[in-house]
Amino acid sequence: MYVERECMLLKKELIHECICGNRAAQKELYEKYSPFFFTICMRYMPTREDAEDVLVMGFTSIFANLDTYKGEGSFEGWMKKIIVNTAINTLRRDNSSRHYKIKDEYEELEQKGILKTKDEIYTKMDIKYIMKQIQELPTGKRMIFNLCVIDGIHYEDVADMLGISRGTVASQVAAARKILQKKLQDFK
Repeated sequence: MYVERECMLLKKELIHECICGNRAAQKELYEKYSPFFFTICMRYMPTREDAEDVLVMGFTSIFANLDTYKGEGSFEGWMKKIIVNTAINTLRRDNSSRHYKIKDEYEELEQKGILKTKDEIYTKMDIKYIMKQIQELPTGKRMIFNLCVIDGIHYEDVADMLGISRGTVASQVAAARKILQKKLQDFK
């Protein structure tokens, strides 16, 4: 409990220093969280360069809005929302269908139910192949699939975020799953 409270104090101090414009504190925050957020950017963006751009834009937005963080809820969750929104807004501007690469994360995919270890077809498959199939989804389906299935955001929240109906979100997720199931079955 003491360590947790000490971490919260250090995090609050770091946030305060960033708000005050302390470059060393901003660098520390960036270095602490950028690897995790870069993985998220890679899932959404078509190229590594685009992901790097979104990461920088996202952190610029984080630093510009740090004073609006109320200390309620997870600070990491607050930052993740900014990063994801930056990626979505960038995709809206650049409706690209280029392919991108995603960091191998077997455990996360198993937990999300995408990689089923009991299923022989999936265990024979290389995770890179599965992620490539996700990357090849049309931009809209890929974005909604990432938000709902990979990031675990509720359909209603995705609908609000994108300004579409919940039914559209559900149908896009279902269509993406159907496309992926067919592609993964064809792998045999």
